[in-house]
Amino acid sequence: MLKELLDLLSIELTVILTATIPIIELRGAIPVGISLGLSPFHATVLSFIGSMIPVPFILFTTRPFFNYLKKTRMFRRLVHKLTDRSLNNNAGKIQKYGVWGLILVVAVPLPGTGVWSGSLAAALLDMRFKWAFPAILVGNLIAAAAVMILSHGVVRMIVP
Repeated sequence: MLKELLDLLSIELTVILTATIPIIELRGAIPVGISLGLSPFHATVLSFIGSMIPVPFILFTTRPFFNYLKKTRMFRRLVHKLTDRSLNNNAGKIQKYGVWGLILVVAVPLPGTGVWSGSLAAALLDMRFKWAFPAILVGNLIAAAAVMILSHGVVRMIVP
């Protein structure tokens, strides 16, 4: 019984940690959880929790950290490159539509979108936490539902 509980907890922790990784996020963690034997709903809840863990850290630390790195010769170019890429890909939608644009950037389950991209863009655009965090949360809920539906259907087609 204890071994089964530890196995389940290690699977759950694997899904949560997978969802915290940039680019992979919940879009990759939900299928991982389902393939490890979790129900689609359970995998989605764990992935959602894991993907939201980095958001406050990104929103609160990005600007001060980037401002510090811009002062160093070694990282100045890298910071400008990351800032430009993030703002070029997502800032137009966010600036034009505000909170709704941020929800859209996070909700669309495509590469270059998600909580990491949305949080980074919101931080670089100096969006207030009280607006950015709920928008990212709602966008992530939408993405989670979409990925769960898609993953559950694909897994059911592959594994009878």
